[in-house]
Amino acid sequence: MQKKWPYFKTICIAVDFCLILISYYAAFSLRHDVLGGAVTIDARGNGFVYVSIVYAAMLVLSFYLMHLYELPQVMKGTGNIARIVLGATMGIVLLTAALFSVKLVHISRLALAMVWLFEILLVTLRWLLTRKIIYGLIRTGAYQEHYILVGNGRLAKQYLQDLAREPYSGVVVDGYVSKVQKPELGKCLGSYEELESIVASLNPDGLVVALEPHEIRFMRYVMDTAGKEGIYLRMIPFYNDYYPARPTFELVGKTKLINLRATPLDKAGNALMKRLMDIVGSLLLIILSSPVMLAVAIGVRLSGSGSVIFRQERVGRNKKPFIMHKFRSMYDNTAHDAWTVQNDARRTRFGRFIRKYSLDELPQLFDVLVGNMSLVGPRPELPRYVRQFKRDVPLYLVRQQVRPGMTGWAQIHGLRGDTSIEKRVEYDIWYIENWSLMLDIRILLRTAFGGFKNNE
Repeated sequence: MQKKWPYFKTICIAVDFCLILISYYAAFSLRHDVLGGAVTIDARGNGFVYVSIVYAAMLVLSFYLMHLYELPQVMKGTGNIARIVLGATMGIVLLTAALFSVKLVHISRLALAMVWLFEILLVTLRWLLTRKIIYGLIRTGAYQEHYILVGNGRLAKQYLQDLAREPYSGVVVDGYVSKVQKPELGKCLGSYEELESIVASLNPDGLVVALEPHEIRFMRYVMDTAGKEGIYLRMIPFYNDYYPARPTFELVGKTKLINLRATPLDKAGNALMKRLMDIVGSLLLIILSSPVMLAVAIGVRLSGSGSVIFRQERVGRNKKPFIMHKFRSMYDNTAHDAWTVQNDARRTRFGRFIRKYSLDELPQLFDVLVGNMSLVGPRPELPRYVRQFKRDVPLYLVRQQVRPGMTGWAQIHGLRGDTSIEKRVEYDIWYIENWSLMLDIRILLRTAFGGFKNNE
């Protein structure tokens, strides 16, 4: 199915484009021709044809950037409806803003709401139908791809287990070749030396190579066999466990370099999108939360002597120190350079309240605005903890490749305060290697709906 998916993807994009146009015209036709009512501008005139086309193209592009057309995402369905709703909401907000910007203030709000509802329903139905069709094609064998597994070690076993968890891939392993038979891997087709005759008789779509380090001498023969028979060759490197989720490759002359620490945010476009979201998001949240911040500031001042804002040096992106700001939640004459624990005696009574609901962290929105932090990312640590953890925790400093965040993947999974630093680093690195704009939005939504409350 992997080979044929690009054709399905193109069809899905074209169908969604048409469905969005249908939603647009159906909504305005229903509003003006059926419901009638108040006199409003009908957005179906010649001048609005271009608006509808641009709107549909923009919305399809947003769905594409949200990975709505990637095969694993389509088949797993994790968060797909949320992606469709979010994309449609962003699209209708931009459409409304565009219409208002050209003084079309009398456009029907009900029609716009119906556009939003229709496109969500139609695109969701298209996604469900696509998934049903693909599953049906795979079950009937129409879009199955047959492979031979080369190897019988840990990596070969891991591949078969992972493949069993992803039946939508359409990949069928007809058997394996190796020196030693292992019944748990399925049917043994023969030894490495017999590979050429096995391929000639079975005519598979390709080979999946999972050789162990001590078997690397067979690699040239395997590659020559695949080349001679003109079939696909996929390789699981024996250093698979050290690979990031999305490694990048560089070419220096004839030398091929694998960048094991590349991240999606190394790309200028991704970094720009994240930074724009930080600027717009922090400005909006500063405006919306300003009454709350004023109330908290008054509460901190009344709770005891000392400054309202607590400033502390933390380690940020590229290991550079910066000053992080919080509302003071502890007595001013106590040490603030250690993690808080349950029933921490250093906190004021009002400090316990604002820490419980993370209100003490609101001033960090200004740190996000100036670029020292991000809305989403690994939490920043004190310099002395960074020096300690980089010695004791493998890959700890990988966290410093991105801006620290107000919330993060680790935090929404309960890893904050006095919790396992190893587990926290594991979650932070997963976030960095798998970053997407949709993942940031998902984390922000999880934080907004339940992530503020703190059990410290």
